[in-house]
Amino acid sequence: MKQVIDYFSKIISIREQYALIAGVDEVGRGPLIGDVVTAAVIINPNKPIEGLMDSKKLTEKKREFLYDKIIENALAYSIARSTSQEIDELNILNATMLAMSRAVSGLSTQPNFVLIDGNRVPKLDCPAFAVVKGDNLVAEISAASILAKVTRDREMKSLDVLYPEYGFAKHKGYPTKQHLEAIAKHGVLSEHRKSFAPVANQLLS
Repeated sequence: MKQVIDYFSKIISIREQYALIAGVDEVGRGPLIGDVVTAAVIINPNKPIEGLMDSKKLTEKKREFLYDKIIENALAYSIARSTSQEIDELNILNATMLAMSRAVSGLSTQPNFVLIDGNRVPKLDCPAFAVVKGDNLVAEISAASILAKVTRDREMKSLDVLYPEYGFAKHKGYPTKQHLEAIAKHGVLSEHRKSFAPVANQLLS
């Protein structure tokens, strides 16, 4: 509870000092396949968006609805990524930080300050602060979470069309029993993250 209060105090102070605040979040650190997707959002204070929260706590229908609202009403937004190849080369943490930096630099309006979900701050050209569970505490981060989640889920559905035997539309690339069994039966795809243990082990078998 004290940590949450401390975060609120810090965020209030930041809002008093900076006019343009971007929120940044990622989706896809845990899956065995595909890009890690990030988003950055600056909310327009004149066009508030109701119902923002951690994307994982929303239904798919609600996420899709809010995705459109964010696209329509945000002062600026950017969606970026690091590929599975970059994840293998850099490791998932560094690839995520790179994707977050790309999301911020891709904003059409550059922020004065950036609030990042999590406990690490990527390399940026402006001051930033990391907020643990920020997708529940900061509207801008919640909005970024929704954009990233919807984007990556759509990509997994597209991958499911190409490779229906893997079940990507259902498990979204996470290491579920179904996914692991599909890798064992059908093999490793070019989109898989070769550095992740279940995939690496399959390549060695």
